[in-house]
Amino acid sequence: MSVDRLSYLETLFGSRVELLYSSSSQIEAVVPEADLLIGAVLVLGRRAPTLVSRKLVSQMRPGSVIVDVAVDQGGCIETVKATSHSHPTYVEAGVVHYGVPNMPGAVPWTATQALNNSTLPYVLKLANHGLAALDRDPALAKGLNVQNHQLIHPAVQEVFPDLVS
Repeated sequence: MSVDRLSYLETLFGSRVELLYSSSSQIEAVVPEADLLIGAVLVLGRRAPTLVSRKLVSQMRPGSVIVDVAVDQGGCIETVKATSHSHPTYVEAGVVHYGVPNMPGAVPWTATQALNNSTLPYVLKLANHGLAALDRDPALAKGLNVQNHQLIHPAVQEVFPDLVS
């Protein structure tokens, strides 16, 4: 996460949430004191790295809660395993774990509205400007995976090396 994004979130949430830049030393310092730990790591086209070890989880207070949003990519907390909407939690080392893949699936209407709201500006740019929208908006261009029948996105190329010519 960038420092700019942390500043924005701090403005949004104020003192209600403690935001820290992620580093091994920060994680080791704060996890044992956390009542709620949310793991949310995304590395495009790869498994999420393990940032919180089993040993660190065992130092958390009993009754603390872990939610690993990265469970879809293998999880970033060593003790997290995939669960289901019908059995979403389990307790390990006295800590409640929630590891439901596709968490938005629990609220499909809300998730769909959120996805529509976040993608509509990009769709409108494409509709109004065609392919020129990619030149005008670097963020939109980063989402391009295939061009002229060629796989061009680096992360997708790594996942499908046989399709790269």
